[in-house]
Amino acid sequence: MRASLIQIGVDPDESVERRRERAAGLVREQEGRADLVVLPELWPVGAFAYESFAAEAEALDGPTAEAMSAAARDARLWLHAGSVVERAEGGVLYNTSLVFAPDGALVRTYRKIHRFGFDQGEAVMMAPGEEAVTVSLPGVTLGLATCYDLRFPELFRLLVDGGAQLLVIPAGWPARRREHWTLLARARAVENQAYVLACGTAGTHGGVPQAGHSIVVDPWGEVLAEAGAEEEVLSVELDLARVAKTREEFPALKDRRL
Repeated sequence: MRASLIQIGVDPDESVERRRERAAGLVREQEGRADLVVLPELWPVGAFAYESFAAEAEALDGPTAEAMSAAARDARLWLHAGSVVERAEGGVLYNTSLVFAPDGALVRTYRKIHRFGFDQGEAVMMAPGEEAVTVSLPGVTLGLATCYDLRFPELFRLLVDGGAQLLVIPAGWPARRREHWTLLARARAVENQAYVLACGTAGTHGGVPQAGHSIVVDPWGEVLAEAGAEEEVLSVELDLARVAKTREEFPALKDRRL
């Protein structure tokens, strides 16, 4: 599988509409280059731009979903379109990831379970998701998580129990905790013997400089590719058979007692 992580820059002076157009264009550029493309968390508005969440919230058939569906269809690839501020029934907000098939169909969504903010920001403005979500692609099962979820290993065990071989984690991770980002991405790969595709944002939003440094880690914890701090497209070839081989050669998952 060929995968591309689009580490888009979030500039508060750029309109959401313009950023949406740019993101769609970057996805279309991956036609023939990638089978799976991943965007970051809340890239339309910025993961720390709390004051804009309510105004920019949209339904699952809203403008971002429409643009991403068209881009996936035009480029004929699987697209994890990062996440959006979803406005659900009753006006409840969720941090919701969207996965599109090559025909543009929205095949799966994931509402972020662990909300960041310590009783402020996202933690009080958004409702928590309640379901661990996997999605089947040809030849591989993805496990979906978002940003702060990375700090909660029990979620990833549920994803592995659901068949996940490739863990996809869009994020808006702060630059001041970049070392945690890299460490945790590698840890989740090692302990679950799975690929990790962790895609962050560049730029600054809500006054918070972003870490960037999107990363792809193999089932042994080796870093296959890592971006810098600026906007970048990170591309890598994944040997999907390596997951089963790793789990067979070093069958630690079979020794689980809890």
